[in-house]
Amino acid sequence: MKMNFKTKIAMVVGCMLLAVACSQESEDLGGSTSTRQSTGGENTHRRADTDDDDEFAETGAEPVVSFYSVDEEDSVEVMPGESATAQAPLDMLLEANISNPDNYNYVCEWRVWNTNKGSEFSPLVTRFEENTTYTLTKAGGYGIKLYVTFSLDGDTIEFESDPITVSISESKLTCPDAFTPNNDSINDTYRITAQSIVKLDAKFFNRWGEKVHSVTLATAKRVEGEPNKLVLWDGKQGGKYVTNGMYLLNLYGLGSDGREYKIKKSISVVSGYREGTETEGGGGSGS
Repeated sequence: MKMNFKTKIAMVVGCMLLAVACSQESEDLGGSTSTRQSTGGENTHRRADTDDDDEFAETGAEPVVSFYSVDEEDSVEVMPGESATAQAPLDMLLEANISNPDNYNYVCEWRVWNTNKGSEFSPLVTRFEENTTYTLTKAGGYGIKLYVTFSLDGDTIEFESDPITVSISESKLTCPDAFTPNNDSINDTYRITAQSIVKLDAKFFNRWGEKVHSVTLATAKRVEGEPNKLVLWDGKQGGKYVTNGMYLLNLYGLGSDGREYKIKKSISVVSGYREGTETEGGGGSGS
């Protein structure tokens, strides 16, 4: 059957109108956006995280996960759809940043899951605070997602963000054999290389088995500009440099990947050496 031009145009316009109606009724969550349905007389709008200027764009959330990055020596913010890598232990702040101009009642739900072992439907933890904290202590990948249910007078809007991904690096720990605490800014402190170490206990002993210094992960200091370096000792006991000699290091460490580090080794301390001259301070004795 032949169709005239006007009939063809009418059919094309009709198809376009039908496509528009279908796209308004249900858009895929990747570009993210809005389906509405009626259940029991209540209107339910479902929104995924989106930058589109759609019908429900004003009510929703802009979630962000922030933390201090040892590697970057600065605070980092990660948004939905983004990813970041960091060291453990990692203390994260999860903020919903709710947008609620119509004063809906709302309930937030944060989910954190291991991307290697589960999904958002089997989370490691679920939190119902608007803003909350969580600490990652094990190596691997983690997904973080925010759900918000807004409700008012029988009208409901369900918000679902895109996932935020955080990866925790595997552990490393190495210890040097010597240091020279003489304030010449070269090898002045006993520094170890430590990455994603979640537990640390180190003790230093003189040749007679007397403890001259101890340090934990909480009291160790990081080296500015060298994020994987931890200062364990400045070579002092009771405020004075120890004498030159050999000292025993007894260290226990636990990595984010479950690896245990048990290190016992002798280290050399040259406390008073400066420009070819050697002087000895007080404190515990070495050899």
